[in-house]
Amino acid sequence: MNKTLMIEAPAKINLTLDVKGKRNDGYHELETVMHQIDLVDRIYIQPALNLSVKSNSPDIPDDSSNLAYQAARLILDNYGRGEGAAIFIEKNIPVGAGLAGGSTDAAAVLKGINILYEYDIPFESLANISAQIGSDVPFCLQGNPRIIVDETVEGNVLENDQNIKGSTCVARGRGELLTSLPARFLPWILIVKPDFQLSTAEVYGKFKIDQIHTSPDLHAFIKAWEIYDIIEISHFCENVLETISAVLCPEVMLIKKKMERLGAKKATMSGSGPAVFGVFDGPEDALMAYRVMKQSYIETYLVSSYGRGD
Repeated sequence: MNKTLMIEAPAKINLTLDVKGKRNDGYHELETVMHQIDLVDRIYIQPALNLSVKSNSPDIPDDSSNLAYQAARLILDNYGRGEGAAIFIEKNIPVGAGLAGGSTDAAAVLKGINILYEYDIPFESLANISAQIGSDVPFCLQGNPRIIVDETVEGNVLENDQNIKGSTCVARGRGELLTSLPARFLPWILIVKPDFQLSTAEVYGKFKIDQIHTSPDLHAFIKAWEIYDIIEISHFCENVLETISAVLCPEVMLIKKKMERLGAKKATMSGSGPAVFGVFDGPEDALMAYRVMKQSYIETYLVSSYGRGD
């Protein structure tokens, strides 16, 4: 039997991102609202004797530096019976953008291998594994992505289309302490990534908390989120890392200003950047802004929340 599992790996945006200080373990203490969107990688996993990871993108390593490889190695070593996995990553999320592309691939591999080999690992144990891989991986493990299992010999195609949902969480600590927020759907999100990659380590390394003069108002954001006021939600989107990333990549601020001139209620950098997202309250401005930004930036995407929220 030739069995293939396909699982979607949604990107995330940071609707808010605050840095509270430096931790004793060298990481930074975060407080951020993360939200899954329908810009997705697709991960294909087949049973194999050995572990391999390949991709359609030349920017994706095929060795142990790949977070998806690390995830597969951890789950196979801890729960496997000597089997491997042949993994192919269809890369659609921009690399080095602040959209958790590597982390979401790793989370999808954990879920996918658990299903493919019927390990029946409880979610809490998968979450513990995910925290060993990277700070964004526990969040990326949330939600219920589209999964298709194709067993070609038997002619069966199993799909979970009826229960696809994304997630929105307040993440604290390194990003592993998660509090779910209610289901909300943002239908018009424009993402622009300049032709530039930023190192997360470099951005955080240059961050100085005493140079931050304004921080996200998390309480006000959550209140706007709960009453589902898209304009107020947009208003309270803020990312303290912009002060660093905009120096390393000045186009960040240019993109933000241009998006807002084109009708975004607010444009904010995601993660450590340099991708910028703008929230729109209707299709007309969003589509026009997409067409305009696409002329200057190849990696421009008009997206929505993933799976209509939680």
